[in-house]
Amino acid sequence: MPVSVHPDTALILIDIQTGMDHPKWGPRNNPGAEKNAARLLFAWREAGRPVFHVQHSSQHLSSPLHASKPGFRLKPLVEPAYGEPVIVKNVNSAFIGTTLDEQLRARGIHELVIAGLTTPHCISTSVRMAGNLGYGVYLPSDATAAFQLMGPDGTPCDAETVHRVSLTTLHGEFAQVTDTESILRAGEGLSTTSTKTAV
Repeated sequence: MPVSVHPDTALILIDIQTGMDHPKWGPRNNPGAEKNAARLLFAWREAGRPVFHVQHSSQHLSSPLHASKPGFRLKPLVEPAYGEPVIVKNVNSAFIGTTLDEQLRARGIHELVIAGLTTPHCISTSVRMAGNLGYGVYLPSDATAAFQLMGPDGTPCDAETVHRVSLTTLHGEFAQVTDTESILRAGEGLSTTSTKTAV
């Protein structure tokens, strides 16, 4: 299915935080995910399309994503520009306990591109909820990533398998899984009438 991005399609960047580099998470796939997310961010800013940043604030003091830790900070590669909303969440979904849905609806936004970390957790949960709320969602597979997970029987599942299976469970029902290049091509020449945000 071809990608068709509207001028008011919002880019949602989820949990691209420095704490995601902590060794506690284990082996990871797709080391280029953040760079692809940054490519999308640059294109959205250039076109004046809406951008939202989502930042996870863990309730566990030991977590690298706790607000008191340096890892809470969003990575400089995708640091919010002036005027770009930052949504702080405490659970996997970007829509639970936040004003994200209200802000999107207030701006008449019905279509989303969602990227960030990690594929089986906050990306999957947010994409599923966005689909259930009626949003059309594009999910660039190369702008998200997964960590190795341990199965209930103690057998490790490698990061690439976790990533691919997570995307498979989302595609065609909650989102259209695609790639960064396809989204960028679909958005070429599209801009809004709003003032462009400075980088």
